[in-house]
Amino acid sequence: MLSLCLTLSGAQGEGNSLSNSQVETCSFISELAVLKEKLNTMDQKLGAVETRLQVSESQVEELKSVNKAQEEELKTLKKDIAAGQPKVAFSAALRTSGSGYIGPFNTHTPLQYKRVFSNFGSGYNAATGVFTAMVKGVYYFRYTMFYNGNANAVVALMKNEEFLVSTWDATSGSSEDSASNAAIVQLEVGDNVFARLSANRRVYDDGGNYNTFSGFLLFIN
Repeated sequence: MLSLCLTLSGAQGEGNSLSNSQVETCSFISELAVLKEKLNTMDQKLGAVETRLQVSESQVEELKSVNKAQEEELKTLKKDIAAGQPKVAFSAALRTSGSGYIGPFNTHTPLQYKRVFSNFGSGYNAATGVFTAMVKGVYYFRYTMFYNGNANAVVALMKNEEFLVSTWDATSGSSEDSASNAAIVQLEVGDNVFARLSANRRVYDDGGNYNTFSGFLLFIN
């Protein structure tokens, strides 16, 4: 129909005239063609929106699954606390893969132990390297430190902003050195404990997992 209108329009240019009804019909057909193009464009946009919604829904479901797992862990912890037997323990190493130095940094920095061997009670956060007490009690913490090369490693165990114990390897020359330290501390709910790498220092690790951070609840009080 649109091609017919174009043909008739061409004929009009050669001296023929179109009736008013023909002109209105051709105008209506042209408007329908434009409307069809707009509808096709809208369909494409709607398809893109539906795709984004599907991706968002999938992400929401994943978050719900993670939240549900965390809720179950917290429920278990609450039951253990109510029974007087909370289970809190974790152990982690610096690297999940590869090898190399961690640091140096311009400021004191918590070491992030990424390879988590255990995390009962979900108190340890691998993204920050910080353990947060969810149960008031007495805890045991231990960390190990390793350096490969010209000695330049200093690590300290911290409770919030309080310095507890440390290890140093800064004057022994070029070698492979390892050290460890530990502490038993009283924690209130919300207290944080972490291993802190001193400014301008660094440690070395590989698949041997020489640098570790562990802790567990001894008893509640």
